[in-house]
Amino acid sequence: MSGINKVILVGHLGKDPEVRHLEGGVTVASFPLATSESYNKDGKRVEQTEWHNIVLWRGLAEVASKYLTKGKLVYIEGKLRTRTFEDREKVKKYVTEVVAENFTLLGRKSDFENTTPAAAVSKPEHDYSGSADIGGDIPF
Repeated sequence: MSGINKVILVGHLGKDPEVRHLEGGVTVASFPLATSESYNKDGKRVEQTEWHNIVLWRGLAEVASKYLTKGKLVYIEGKLRTRTFEDREKVKKYVTEVVAENFTLLGRKSDFENTTPAAAVSKPEHDYSGSADIGGDIPF
């Protein structure tokens, strides 16, 4: 039996997606996502925030660059990937990222009213499932 690598997160973007265009026209977007949980400790409410590195590829990255901005609440499904690289001093580093397979914007209708006309939406939730070749201006 093979294993399962599935991540589901609901959180707020820590900054606007950073978009890069690689050789061959491949687009990649990345951003930090904050998830928070709260609990009571000694009668006081304590909030703990975790930060996750999110990476989106190809068409999903294009859609994210149009619709995701700092502070937006988003539902993300994907899988964990750990990659290695050497820094300038030739020290081996490890980075764990969530490679998103789809995302859904969450929030109230008013959260979307200050967007540009091309990005304006009529419903508060939109699902951008992981198709790598999303064509046209609006994928829904």
